[in-house]
Formats: sequence, C-alpha cells, structure tokens
Amino acid sequence: MTLPTGFAVRIRGDVRRLEGSRVLVGGSPLRAVRLSAVATDLLDGDDLVVRDSSSATLARRLLDGNLADPVPGPTLVPDALTVVIPVRDRAEQLDRCLAALTGLVCIVVDDASVDPSAVREVTERHGARLVVLATNVGPAGARNAGLRHVTTPHVAFVDSDVTVSPGTLLALGHHFADPQVALIGPLVRGRSRSGRPRWFERYDVAASSLALGRRSCSVRPGAAVGWLPSACLVGRVEALGNGFAAEMQVGEDVDLVWRLVEAGHVVRYDPGQVAHHDVRTTVRGWLGRKVVYGSGGADLGRRHGDAVAPAILSPAMGLAAAAVLLRGRWSLPIAGVAAFLGARSVRAALPPVRGRAAVASRLSITGLGWAVRQESALLLRHWWPMTALLCMVSRQARRALATAVVVDAAVALTVERPRVGPLTGWVGRRLDDLAYGTGLWLGAIRARDARCLAIRVTK
Repeated sequence: MTLPTGFAVRIRGDVRRLEGSRVLVGGSPLRAVRLSAVATDLLDGDDLVVRDSSSATLARRLLDGNLADPVPGPTLVPDALTVVIPVRDRAEQLDRCLAALTGLVCIVVDDASVDPSAVREVTERHGARLVVLATNVGPAGARNAGLRHVTTPHVAFVDSDVTVSPGTLLALGHHFADPQVALIGPLVRGRSRSGRPRWFERYDVAASSLALGRRSCSVRPGAAVGWLPSACLVGRVEALGNGFAAEMQVGEDVDLVWRLVEAGHVVRYDPGQVAHHDVRTTVRGWLGRKVVYGSGGADLGRRHGDAVAPAILSPAMGLAAAAVLLRGRWSLPIAGVAAFLGARSVRAALPPVRGRAAVASRLSITGLGWAVRQESALLLRHWWPMTALLCMVSRQARRALATAVVVDAAVALTVERPRVGPLTGWVGRRLDDLAYGTGLWLGAIRARDARCLAIRVTK
C-alpha cells in the first residue's frame, strides 16, 4: 500500500553514511543501500516527506529496512479505539487497569472466573462493558471474544495486570498513518506493587522479558525486535481478521505478529510509549512463567519453521565464535581469519565508495562479537541441559561455559545495564535462563519437534 502524501520519515541516528549520504549502512537485519542521485535529492538532511510515488517508494524501503523511523503525526481520537481486557479473577488488578483507562471505551472479557461477581462489580463501577464466557478458553480466546464486539476501526488489547494511560494508546495510533501498519506495541516495563520489593521482583522490574529495548523497529523475524508481547497492543481491526490463534495457550502473540508480517502487513515497536506490567510476587510464579514462555517455542516452530531459531549464524562466524569460547591456542588465529574473511565479504557487497574497507572491518568485528553473544546465550539458556551434561565429561565444555558466563556478564554490565545490583542481576539472569531453557526443552520433547532449539545457518 502506498504511503500517503505528507507522511514523513527520519533516517536513524545509528545508520552509517558513506559518499555524502549516497550509501546507507545499518538497519535490522543489517544492510547497505545505495541511493540514486534522484533519491538523494529527495532527502532534506535526515528527513524525507512523501510527495509523489518516488518518495513514497523510498520511504517504504527505508522503513522496511529499519534505516528510518516514521515521524510522529496525528494520534487517534478516543472514539476510534476500543480496549479489550481479558481477565480471570484478578479483580484488584482489573480495578487498577480500568482506572488508568478512564475516558476510553473498554470491553472486559471474563474468562470463566472463579468469583465472577467481583469482576462484574469492578467492571460496572468503571462503566465498562462485560462479556462473560461460560468456559475458560485462555487469553487468546478471550481477546478474540472481545474483538468480536468491537465496532471501532482500532482495538487495544491490554491485560488486566497492565496499567497504561489513554494518551499512550492513542499516541501509538499515529503509526496508522501508514496504511500497511496492522499492529503496534509500546515498551512494556515491569512494575512491583510490593512495599518492599524482594530481590527477584527488583530483577524482574529491571530486566523484564516483556521489555524489548529502547530501539524502535519494524518487527519481523530476524530484526532487532522479532515479536511483541500481547500484554499491550494496538491494532487495526480490519487487518487482524479473527485475531489470535485461540488454541494457543502461550506464544499466541508471537504467532499473530509473524502471521501479519507473512501476510504483507507492517508491525511496529514504539519504545517512546510505555506501559507497565505487574511483576510476579513469588519466586515460583516468576520462574513458572518463564517455563511457560519457553514451552511455546515448539508450537511456534511447527507453525513458522526456522523463524523460531534461537540463533542465526554463518558457518565462518559460528566456527570463530566457538573458537573464542573454547579459548584454545588456535582460537585467536581462527577468529582473525574469520574476521578477515567476513570483512572481505562485506567489502565486496558494499558499493565501491571511499571508506568501505573501514566500514567492512568494523561490521565484521561487530558480527563476530554478536556471534559470540549468540553462542553464549545458547550454552547458558537454550541448550543448558546439554551444556550441563557435556560439562560432566569435557574440560573444553567447562571452559566454554566459563567464557560464556563472562561474556554474558560483560553484556549485562556494558550493553543492557539493568538498574539492579550486580549480584542480583547475575543470579536473576541465571535462574531466568534455567527456567526458560527448561520450558523450551519440555515443549520440544512434548511436541517431538526440535526446531526451536536449532541454529539457522545463513551466508
């Protein structure tokens, strides 16, 4: 679909420019784009305004490659949006959720609560509409039941343990100026309701698995943001069809995003808007939820193939990263050769412009670092049961595991930098990894499908 006249995009600050902005290197997945003289003339510094078919085509290309972000435009008006809230009991959280949404039309879907009278009382007190389900169908089915009652062009899905303001939901709607956008998600931060949050609550606030970073993104498998949590989403009703896969009890949000992308729609992540999600109040509840999240990987693999792969590696970088983790006497030469070959390959792919050799070298080294991070995550999170078995019989496996722990700690301190103490952060990450990995393996064994554990090999 063509972008409308007046739609504006802005090239991202992390995009490298060569040859006087004629070549753009960056985006997610990483790419190099050479602009023609005509395309370059369409840019006004970092900005591009759609005025004709040529500028619309260029803007779409920049957006799809995550080389540019849309410039915020008009937000939604309240009459254009209905909020659907699935709930099963949780009357106290529902009360907070609805209180934060004052001014918007809300539909509460009671998914067969044990105490339906408490849900009804809260819903009626806030003037929301109540849809009662006779049998428990799960969050996906409950959202779909609410979606069937929506008459506005846009819908927001907000879980009962989430608080978000009307202004945030309406502001996300500016993305709908792009007629191809079907779904948008904000940054979902953890929030503790305890007077004195315990260590695991502080960790979950600082490093919630629902918080997908500060980088805006066009969401798709392989991009910097590959999915969105259903805790808070805003969608275009006509693009959503029947909504979520009702038979899925976990991973239904990932499935919806990937189906929309496969159908040619655009899904965006906007961390400039924030919602808050209540963290779990017990260690069992916190880790249990991580196990549940992991268990959905096998079903996603069955539905979407290697899009669910936990790592994407080229053979050369995969071998070099393994060498770095093993820390053998041959590790440095192998890593050096891989970095050299990677730089040569990237240089050949770049247009023949001044500075491409330096850019290619930096990108190759960055790629090696990313490969090491991915393999460290595999050892500590996705493959930890196999790692544990190998460590019992192999000194090299123990050496690789020790390196992976150091790499993971360095990433946490220098890249992710969660606002939590180092010890709390380290213990939290290890337990998080163990719980998620356990769920991943349980799901794979139950489904007899290991695609959620396999590496996607790329050139």
